[in-house]
Amino acid sequence: MKSYNDHVNRKPNSLIHSKSPYLLQHAYNPVNWMEWSPEAFQKARREGKPVFLSVGYS
Repeated sequence: MKSYNDHVNRKPNSLIHSKSPYLLQHAYNPVNWMEWSPEAFQKARREGKPVFLSVGYS
């Protein structure tokens, strides 16, 4: 049985390039998360999609 952290055959999302340890934990989530940036908002605007903002948790 594969564990949740087994990244074999899993494609990373754009968070794989983050310097944040918190965001790197989510680099293999099936959601294409993006860091807060002008590019993220431009992409949402261009594609006519809403922005889902996560502030994390503790």
